[in-house]
Parts: sequence; structure tokens; C-alpha cells
Amino acid sequence: MAKKYVYFFGAGKAEGNSKMRNLLGGKGCDLAEMTNLKIPVPAGFTITTAVCTAYYENKKKYPAGLKEQVQKGLSAVEKAMGAKFGDPQNPLLLSVRSGARVSMPGMMDTILNLGLNDRTIRGLIDNSNDARFAYDSYRRFIQMYSDVVLGVDREKMEEKIHEKKQQKGVKLDIELTAEDWKELVAEFKGVVQKNSGKAFPEDPEKQLWGAIGAVFESWDTPRAITYRKLNKIPEAWGTAVNVQAMVFGNMGGESATGVAFTRDPATGEKAFFGEFLPNAQGEDVVAGTRTPQPINKSPKNDPALPSMEETLPRVYKELEKIYKRLEKHFKDMQDIEFTVQEGKLWMLQTRSGKRTAFAALRIAVEMVEEKLIDRKTALLRLAPDSLNQLLAPIFDPQAKKEAIKSGRLLAKGLNAGPGAACGKAVFTPERAMDLARLGQKSVLIRIETSPEDIHGMNAAEGILTSRGGMTSHAALVARGMGKPCVVGCTALNIDYAQAAMEVNGRAIKEGDFISIDGTTGEVIEGDLATSSSEIVQVLIEKKSPPKNSLIYQQFVKLMSWADQEARLGVLTNADTPRDATAARFFGAKGIGLCRTEHMFFESERIAAVREMILADTVEERRRALAKILPMQKDDFAGIFRAMDGYPVIIRTLDPPLHEFLPHTDQEIAELAEQMGVPFKTLKERSESLKEANPMLGHRGCRLGISYPEITEMQARAIFEAACEVTKEGIKVIPEVMIPLVGHVNELRSQRQIVDRVAREVLAQTGAKIKYMIGTMIELPRAAITADQIATVADFFSYGTNDLTQTVFGLSRDDAGKFLPFYRETGILENDPFVSIDRQGVGEAMRIGVEKGRKSNPKLEVGICGEHGGDPSSVEFCHMIGLDYVSCSPYRVPIARLAVAQAALTYPGKGKKSAVKSLD
Repeated sequence: MAKKYVYFFGAGKAEGNSKMRNLLGGKGCDLAEMTNLKIPVPAGFTITTAVCTAYYENKKKYPAGLKEQVQKGLSAVEKAMGAKFGDPQNPLLLSVRSGARVSMPGMMDTILNLGLNDRTIRGLIDNSNDARFAYDSYRRFIQMYSDVVLGVDREKMEEKIHEKKQQKGVKLDIELTAEDWKELVAEFKGVVQKNSGKAFPEDPEKQLWGAIGAVFESWDTPRAITYRKLNKIPEAWGTAVNVQAMVFGNMGGESATGVAFTRDPATGEKAFFGEFLPNAQGEDVVAGTRTPQPINKSPKNDPALPSMEETLPRVYKELEKIYKRLEKHFKDMQDIEFTVQEGKLWMLQTRSGKRTAFAALRIAVEMVEEKLIDRKTALLRLAPDSLNQLLAPIFDPQAKKEAIKSGRLLAKGLNAGPGAACGKAVFTPERAMDLARLGQKSVLIRIETSPEDIHGMNAAEGILTSRGGMTSHAALVARGMGKPCVVGCTALNIDYAQAAMEVNGRAIKEGDFISIDGTTGEVIEGDLATSSSEIVQVLIEKKSPPKNSLIYQQFVKLMSWADQEARLGVLTNADTPRDATAARFFGAKGIGLCRTEHMFFESERIAAVREMILADTVEERRRALAKILPMQKDDFAGIFRAMDGYPVIIRTLDPPLHEFLPHTDQEIAELAEQMGVPFKTLKERSESLKEANPMLGHRGCRLGISYPEITEMQARAIFEAACEVTKEGIKVIPEVMIPLVGHVNELRSQRQIVDRVAREVLAQTGAKIKYMIGTMIELPRAAITADQIATVADFFSYGTNDLTQTVFGLSRDDAGKFLPFYRETGILENDPFVSIDRQGVGEAMRIGVEKGRKSNPKLEVGICGEHGGDPSSVEFCHMIGLDYVSCSPYRVPIARLAVAQAALTYPGKGKKSAVKSLD
């Protein structure tokens, strides 16, 4: 039996359902599900993603049997719709659309009105009794098909339309007559012949297979590839193709098309939210070429734009019932597309709607409160990285007020994507990319965006358009990216040729600074100051939350749910009491990495550090270290106070000593004068410390072994601070971490020093403090011999930044020159310095965990590299049974959500956090 490649839906029955997403794609499985729910859906069929995979694997050839299955599916559609494909009296017209398993709005191709030719147009005219509608549909089909399938620039046809309007003395497309469109159809065919060297295809079957091939080809276009990379969508997934009977929103006053969300995708408010266009086709709404009208009556709407609720009240009530049913069925906010043909409502799509992090948070929490979903489902609804949006700066209220008062408010549009964005005005996606490469911020300004703009939208800080509504391409993509976005700002008169715009009498040129507030829709001239987000203001700055705001309360609630599910502890990397306090407010349960060398660079202590480096004898070095001791002690005391009751893991000195010395002759001369030493002495000492490969040189535990007095000083500072703070009634849990250990004897040597100093200090003070000594695992040899090292260590902490360098043989500082190329060409799927390489670095980690715990069952194991805040890496840490992850303070909420999601996704993996200090 031939493999099934085509799945029919229509007339209240479907061969597929919502559980077949991987095979039918998101659009196909949801169309099938709506059909099974007896919701009015035009009949159609889905060609599976397996065909796309086979198409690319077999050098763009279709699998055997597909043609016959498509013909069978087409016959079923004809029967369900009561029309025949290619029939001159009663023609069935088709739409051909993409449908990946996850939404990729606007990134792949669509063709509408397929099946029209010089014969079938007569049947459409006779059946509709509307020649203008028929020829409008015909010209749309030629434009779309020529662009997508034949590669003819659609702007060439737009120019013909513009010429026709000038000739007729009209401004709008709707003012052109049936005869005008008929003439344009002939002119469009001439454009196709001239630019492609081929006649426009008249055979409906040839049209259909051309469209199917074009949709599969669109999976591999630059814009689709860029979107997949940005959203980590695997290339192997492929897209389905949905072939569906056309219904027409452009058949007069009782016809319309629209896009809606069952809740506000920007704020999450539980309110039906959407836009429609009367007498139009669906692409008109999403493309933003016409400013749409609101779907319902709302005090926020422009009274000059009548709503669908007012103009088509009966259909609106039917749509209202359907949207409520869909949200209840799918248990998520839905993004729906619909068409009204002469008063009959047809549903064309439903899918989980793209939303901002603000909306995602509110929707998840409120759906739990509504008992629509449970807490575990709510936790899986937010991408951990999206929490960055909640913590990102907003415009400083006072600075914004003053800017508006001084007349810098340029215009106001629709608030499509919340947040503050400032940058240089740019008018092309290429310029946004150029500035991003230079490390400069930009705001991308377009009349309307298109899928080809995706790379520039990603590079820009924010997006501003003069056309389009809240469901336009710009709004949908910006919300998915978490970018501030203002759309439909009609006051903008944009001139691409001059790279400038005029706004209410003021000129803004490329390079001028502009600020947009995606929360309010305001566009402000100049670079506006920002302030902390609401969550940061309340959690860190201890300000009262704004009146009637739900963000802070819902954030706290979601994080508490996350903590209940977590099996990994979340600690932070912090070197100062300020960072430690911030991390604790964000929910960190300790410090997983305190870098002592950062403290050495402060101006009042660097002189003592340099004196220590220049010392020729142990006695001189001890005298210099004695000056540093009280400073380090004060540092540690402040951090211990901030982390009362939680562990603090302090790493002993790690970087090579030359990093503390100046490098240019001028800097060396200035320092020599300050220190009262000869230039030659300082120069020679600096030169003697230089290494060919300092990353693998005299650093980490190797320094402590060569100069044990350095380890002694640091251990004394740690334990004296711990004893002092303990006497204040604060619970101190110090843990000392020795870096760059590759051999058990290195750790044994350093541990003997730390243990001896700890005993001395505890004996002198009479304090009783439990402490731990462990090591960073950042060398392959340490992972391989973890069973030996674990006999001396109380804990391991994976330093995955250096472990990645040493496993790959890569220099983190130089790999940026070629790693992007590696990713583009598919050699590496991800940057290994961003997400853990599970097969290589991850395997070294797994070996270390298993061997370490085998010889020391009480061994605690964590991670303290930057990977500790990366959701994919956190998931891997859960899977191999780590006890905790540690990350920078502002990544702590992200890690808290990520550890909960890992526990929910892989419930049989991981282990309940065994960190003693967290019991």
C-alpha cells in the first residue's frame, strides 16, 4: 500500500486532527480539527511535511503516488464545495498555502484564486453576477502567481495599476471598474511574457503543481532560513502544503476578511481583539497595504472606522461564538483568520497566537485562575528567554514627559509591541544590519514591512511603519521577536529614495535619533532616557508597583509555581554585595561563582596587587598581600551579609598575573613613576610574565601552587569575614572553589592550604562554621579523572566557558571570526559558547558527574559558566543530574523558569536538588 501523503478535510469530516502537527503542519492539523468540530471551514487537503522532506532529499522530485493522491483529494474538495476545478461554467478556485509545524508568519509563500484563466473567468462572472469582483480576483492571482512561481517582480504590475489610476483620474484601487481590471489582466500577462520569456499558464492543473512546488521551494528562501535560525526551527522539519477551496471576501458590501486574536496579543487582556477589511481578500489585512477597521466596538477605536460588530452584526455574533469555542477547545489564545462571503462566515485558520512576554505572562496566569489550564501547562507556555522583555528598560517617565512638553512628540500610531526603543533612523533592513555590525542601535522605519525585511527587523531595536494594523506582518513578527513596534502611524511620509521622512512638518533623516514607545504608540524625536522596568523597580529598587498593574503580581506568582516544580537549584554569579542582593531578590538561592580577581582591579587596591606581582621574595609578597587582605575580607563580608543563609562559592585567583599590569610603554612609564620603581624593572617584569598561550598558562590553581601565600591570603580573608559576619547573627555558608584543576594532586595541594587556614581562623575566633572545598571542572582531564578528584572535593562546578574551549580546542576570543560561518553552513547547529554542545562538551560533563559521584556519593555538582542561564543548557544539566545552575543576576528568572520546564518535560530525569544549604 502506498504511503499516505494527502489528508482531506471538509463537509464536517477530516482525515487528520490536532495531534498530527508534525505531519500536517500547524495550519493543516488545526484546519482538520476545526472541521471535526463542525466549524465552517472551506474544504481542502493537506500535503504532508514528509513530501517536503522527500522533495529536497530526492533532488526536488515528488514521491511516487503523490499525483494520484492529490487528484483524489481534489475530487473530494469538488464534491464538498459543489464546483469543479477548471470548469468554465462552475469553476472551483483554490488557495495554496504553506504550513510548518510551528508558525512562521509571512515567511513562506501563498497563492490565492488559483484556477482562473480566460475560460473560467466567465463562469466566475456568471455565478457571482459581478464582473468587477471576478477581474479583481483574476489580476490578484496573476500578480501573486507571477511573483511566487514565475519570479516576476510584483512591483512591475503595481506600476501598471498606478498608471491606470492616473489615466482614470482616481486614487484608490476600489475606484477602478471591471473593464479597467480586465484591461490590466491583459497588461499583466504582457509583463509576464516580457520578463519571464514565457506565457502565463492557462492550464489549471499546471497552475496547481507550479504553486505546490513554489510553496515547498519557499521553505528554503533566505527569509525562511533567517526566521528558522532566529527561532531555532530545524531545517529537517519542512513544511506542509494546504490546498483549499477559495472563499471570497471581495464580493461586495456583505463580504469581508479579517484576522483576530481571542485575547490581546500585546497586553494579554481577556478581550476579543482584531481587525477586518470589507470587500477585500485576506492578504490585504496581513500585508498592511490598507489600514483595517476594528472588529468590535471599543472606546479605544477611531469612530471614523466602523467596526464589524456594527456593519455585519449577525456574522460578528457567529464569529464571537466560534472564537470562544476555539479558545476553550485548544486551551490557549488563538490567532484566527476568517472570510465572510456574501454574509456567510468561513474560518480559514486557527493557531496559537504570537504574543509578547507581557501578554504570555498574563494569559498563562489568568487561564490558570479561570481553570482553563493547570499550573504546569502555564509554566510551559512562556519561553524562558522571553522574560528578558519583562526586565528590559522602559522610557523614563519624567524624561518622556519633558520631551512631549518640549514639542518632541512627532506622531502616534498603534502600540503593536510594548517596550522602549531608541536608535538611529534607518529606512532599509540593510542599513539596520550595517549599524548592528558597528555596534550601533537603530529603529527600522518602513511604509510596511515584508518577509524580506526579517534580517533588518532582527537587527533593529524597534520597528516603525506608516501603514498596517495590529495584525499586520510588522506587528506579528515584532511581537514574536519581542521588539518594540509602532504600526499604522499615518502621519509619516516616508521617502525611501531620500532615506528620510517628513512628520507633521518636521524632517527626519537617516542617522537622526528617534525613540518609539511600543506600549503607547508614541514616536518621539531624539534619544530618550530609559529607566528600569516595573519588575526591576519593585523587586530591586523597592518601589511600589504602578496602580492597577498586574505584571509584578503575576510574575511573582508564576515564579513561585516554577520553584515548586524545579529539581535544580538556581544560584547566581555575583562579585559584589549589590549584584548578590539583586540576584537574591530575583530568586537566587546562593552564589555559585564569586570571582575574586574582579575585586583586585579597583583603583585603591590595584597598587597593592601590582606590588605583590613585582615582589622578588616571599616576604615582600606577603607584605603586599597583607595590604590586600582587609580589602578582600570586607568584600566577602558584604557578600555574606547579602546572602544570609545561602551558600557563597568563592573562586580563588584565576587569571594570569600579567593581566594586572599595563602593556604599553606609556602606561608602564606612568605606573613606574607612581610606584617609584625604574621603568626598566617594571618593563622586564611585565615581559617576563607574558605567555604564548595565557589561557592555558600560569593561572588558576597553578598560581596558588607556585605562590601558596596568595591562596593563604584569600582563604584567610574568606574565613575571617565568615567568622565576623557569623557573630552578627547571620548564617554564613562559605565554599571555596579552586580553579583550573587538571590533576587530583593540584586540588590536594590547594585544599591542604585552605583547610589549614580555616582551622587556624576558626580556632582563633571560636566560631563554628561548616564549609566546603571543591573545584571547577574546566579541563578534559579533570572530567576524565573525576573519580580521583572527587576523593578530595566536596563539590564540582562546571566552568563550561573554558571547558568548551578546551574540549573543542577553540579560543573564545577568536572563534567569532568563523563560528557564524560554521552555523550558516550547518557544520555546527548552535554556537557552543551559547548552548552546551551535548555530544562533546556535554559528554565530558556526563562522564565527570558519573565518575565523580561513583567515588563520592555526597558530591554536589553544578555549573557556573554563562551556560547556566541558557534554557537549552539548563535542560541538559537537569538531564545529567546536576544539583544546581548558576548564572548572572538578571538571568536568574530565566533559569528558574527553565529548570521548571526541564523537570516538567523530562520528569524521569534529574534529581531533586541535594545542595545541603538549600535543604
